[in-house]
Amino acid sequence: MSITLQAPFALHGRNPDVLTCIANLSNDEVFTPPELAGRMLDLLANAWAADHGGASLWADKTVRFLDPFTKSGVFLREITSRLTAGLAQEIPDLPTRVNHILTQQVFGIAITRLTSLLARRSVYCSKYANSAHSIAHGFANKMGNIWFERTEHTWVQGKCRFCGASQKALDRGEEKETHAYAFIHTDNIKTRIAELFGADMQFDVIIVATRRTS
Repeated sequence: MSITLQAPFALHGRNPDVLTCIANLSNDEVFTPPELAGRMLDLLANAWAADHGGASLWADKTVRFLDPFTKSGVFLREITSRLTAGLAQEIPDLPTRVNHILTQQVFGIAITRLTSLLARRSVYCSKYANSAHSIAHGFANKMGNIWFERTEHTWVQGKCRFCGASQKALDRGEEKETHAYAFIHTDNIKTRIAELFGADMQFDVIIVATRRTS
């Protein structure tokens, strides 16, 4: 005699989004929920259409996006998803379309090694952009277009002269993360971008999400 036991609950036709399930890592690594990222991108698309004669942002294969403070990669992932749908007519072949988007249109800068791996996993489906499991092809290095290298604060009288961080809190030695945003720890952002992505790189959309603190 066989006995079949049924679980008390089931996920009927539901595929949970892992980015809704992860907890914030620290005060400097607060993850934007996918639903909020989607609403922000809706507003962005509406503003783009208003400024470009009703043109769809997601149907333009020349537009470049930068998330200079990427953590979970949610903005880059959602942008990629929308471009994948919007460019279907112009680039009919799906693998070719996705590869174009990932190599030519979406870029990010992470603040820690862990968030760089998480962001790449969200965008490339692999923590390394040039691995056999990555959905992007043609990257010569593991970072792809999601850059991370340790960035140091510049301490002046106990504060970072770029971001104002406390030296007492974050000057902790090489074994711990600095949580320094490479995008703003520079005297010239254009020069910094050229160092990271090439001298001819220009971005049409830069994502900056801020949070209100009490």
